[in-house]
Amino acid sequence: MPRSRFYEIARFILVGGACFVLDYGLLYILTEYGGLHYLLSAGVSFTISVFVNYWLCLVCVFCGANTQTHRAKMLFFGSSIAGLGLNQLLMWMLVDLFGIYYMIAKLIAAGIVMVWNYVLKRRAVLGK
Repeated sequence: MPRSRFYEIARFILVGGACFVLDYGLLYILTEYGGLHYLLSAGVSFTISVFVNYWLCLVCVFCGANTQTHRAKMLFFGSSIAGLGLNQLLMWMLVDLFGIYYMIAKLIAAGIVMVWNYVLKRRAVLGK
């Protein structure tokens, strides 16, 4: 693996980690203190973290992203919408079908969605 790709992945992980903390924290706050159902909280927190992640990916992660086309932006957000759907499905399955506490379920769902996000967002942003 080229050194530049290694650093790109490291930046992606750092940005993703920061956005996960935002997502996870908002999920807890909206559910426990806001009184929202965990699935609504998960959708809101995920969506907010996607917008922050998008900005940070453009600024910090992917070199050459400042030349994004309208198509690339649509692919980025399209993959994010699909990621939201995957997140919601996993949360529902893990919590309602398997009885896992929603905060633990979020950790599992986030790990799966992270792989999805890297592959599709890299293609969307860089066309590779």
